[in-house]
Amino acid sequence: MGSLEGLYVCLCADLNLSANAYILQALQQTDNRSDISRDISLKLAGNDHLKQVFTLTDNDLLVLSKLLRNNSTVKALDVRYNRISDKGAVHIADLLQDNVALHSIDLMCNNIGVEGAERIAKSLHQNATLKRLRMTGNKIENKGGMHFASMLQINNTLAELDLSDCDLGTQSVIAFSIVLNNNRSIRSVNVSRPILFSLQEEPTVHMARMLVVNQTLRELHMGKHGMTDSGVERLCEALMQNHTLHYLDLRCNRITRDGAKCLAEVLKQNGTLEILDLASNRIEDEGAVYLSEAIAQPHSKLRALAIPSNSIATVGLVSLTKAMNVNPCLTHIYIWGNRLEEPVCMAFSHLIASRRLLKEHTDVFPYEADGRFYLAEVFHGLRQHYYWTPSSGDRDPACNAALALKTLHSPHLQPS
Repeated sequence: MGSLEGLYVCLCADLNLSANAYILQALQQTDNRSDISRDISLKLAGNDHLKQVFTLTDNDLLVLSKLLRNNSTVKALDVRYNRISDKGAVHIADLLQDNVALHSIDLMCNNIGVEGAERIAKSLHQNATLKRLRMTGNKIENKGGMHFASMLQINNTLAELDLSDCDLGTQSVIAFSIVLNNNRSIRSVNVSRPILFSLQEEPTVHMARMLVVNQTLRELHMGKHGMTDSGVERLCEALMQNHTLHYLDLRCNRITRDGAKCLAEVLKQNGTLEILDLASNRIEDEGAVYLSEAIAQPHSKLRALAIPSNSIATVGLVSLTKAMNVNPCLTHIYIWGNRLEEPVCMAFSHLIASRRLLKEHTDVFPYEADGRFYLAEVFHGLRQHYYWTPSSGDRDPACNAALALKTLHSPHLQPS
């Protein structure tokens, strides 16, 4: 088989289209790799600041779909932050129907709407190889979400689906929860930031019911759902019966100390949960104390806790440092945006100095000035996705630390 670059140039000529210099560069680097026996990830993100980027259009996707149709080496395609519309989504769908090698596609932040979502979802009725699909930021709305929910009734291969910030509605989020009662392949689902108008928290109630039945889901992301303590209580009742969920993302909701108390009871009685993201809620000192008491239990398996911007002060944050000294399992903690008074600064300084808490595993770093301890913010956050990170080149340590948490059994999460 000829080089990917050569085949691409020939296809452009056949289709009477101009070659994209950015694609040419990426294919040339791929062809020049010495380890050609390894799987290839083709990275063509439009936000790559390390290269000169010519953002991809629908015509570029037409050529790429033909280029990869019979290719067996490219396993991942990253085309986020480009100008792909519904027309380009049709080319993606055509590729998915014919290609048996692709395991991952990232379409984040393009211009795909309902029609494009329908074509991609229907192509996955036949596709049996794709494992990961990210649609984040494409406004596929409620109808598009319903097409993906219907797809999950048929597809039994897809393991990770990200539909966050896609303007999903109540109906489609509920549809996902119902489908997941029977789907046994999905391991991670992200339905953060839907457009919800009801205050009854129906999506949370249905997700809770699903967690009682589903014993294969590992990650659930429900950020920006307007979730209250009542909704968290329903989730926690379900988690008492669920023994497979490892990662629970409830950031940017309306959870207070009462919701934190419910989650603490789950941590005390269910040793499965390993990663808990409560960033940008309002659990305050009392909520942090509840969590500390649970973390201090010898059977607690929580490895990572994110509580930035929760109106927590000295009592709550110091109690968490004491819990960490009791139970070595918790190795990652993120606290920036709370009230970091001097006792908190000293406590975290001691944790980091003793290497009980590695500097790569938190979002603060201690320093001393005029005999007083302070904490500075470090760009290490517990986030599944770093949306602004270039897709090519070496990532900085902060990104590596956060992305390591995506794999629940990563060695980065093992107690030091």
